[in-house]
Amino acid sequence: MILRKLRLDKGLSQEQLSQMSGVSVRTIQRIERGARATPETLKCLAAVLEVDFSELRKDQQMTANTSHPELTDTERDALEYVRDIKGFYTHAMQFAVTIAVFLGLNLWLTPGFYWVAFVAIGWGIGLVVHGLSVFEVFNWFGPDWEKRQVAKRLKR
Repeated sequence: MILRKLRLDKGLSQEQLSQMSGVSVRTIQRIERGARATPETLKCLAAVLEVDFSELRKDQQMTANTSHPELTDTERDALEYVRDIKGFYTHAMQFAVTIAVFLGLNLWLTPGFYWVAFVAIGWGIGLVVHGLSVFEVFNWFGPDWEKRQVAKRLKR
């Protein structure tokens, strides 16, 4: 992304750019990873980086057009679902490896007290909730919830 290049050319950290532009660090991080930005945000960043607003805007449009333009909406949804499943499996592998290491440490350092069970239970609950969400067993924050929230916000 051009924003990162421009920021680094000026010798600025994300935090410094955030303070100078009034844009949150998190927003800057998202934009640098390819997320869309509002024109107001781009104007603030362009002013600090001393570049023309149209240059940042053009980069945003190019990024949007190159993000899988050949995919249909159904294919994009399928790709997103597969990425969610991949994220869950990655989470499960991290859980298994970490708990195995902790179990080894537990047995080596304090064999009489199995503190690793508390870690496994706590993290395991989070893993189960993640799995239920990914595989849509319970979809608490699904499309219906989103529609209700949007409708609620628009009524204000």
